[in-house]
Amino acid sequence: MNTVIEVNNVSKSFGKNTSLNQVLNGACLNVQKGEFVSLMGASGSGKSTLLYLIGGLDRDFEGSISLCGKEIGPLKDKELSDLRLQNVGFVFQFYNLVMNLSVEDNILLPQMMNGKTKSSLKKELDEILEITGLTEKRKSQSSHRKPEDHPRR
Repeated sequence: MNTVIEVNNVSKSFGKNTSLNQVLNGACLNVQKGEFVSLMGASGSGKSTLLYLIGGLDRDFEGSISLCGKEIGPLKDKELSDLRLQNVGFVFQFYNLVMNLSVEDNILLPQMMNGKTKSSLKKELDEILEITGLTEKRKSQSSHRKPEDHPRR
């Protein structure tokens, strides 16, 4: 198996001086291609912070993070954007779908922006819809609901 995510000795703090709050301290994680991994922990334990760091959305940390064999720390913004476009997907806790696009079009949007056609992605789209249980909703359009309108589970 290939390592797709490698987190080595990552630390992250918020604040300064006396109000310093260390959220991560020496975090390590390796995810192999094909693995399904779940991060679990109490509220405020650093799960979201770690995911933001892995995705390069926050680049202020100590340690090293590699995606698909590339260390993200020294990457320029364009290189990091390309790496994310090719290899990383996010579903945020308070997500925003593109209004008036169907479920399948929202799923396909990043790859279509990368020059791929809808027809070339049919097999992958069908798999994603099946895995997520959204096959029956594939043509449904996103509504204009605010995050606070979504019930918490």
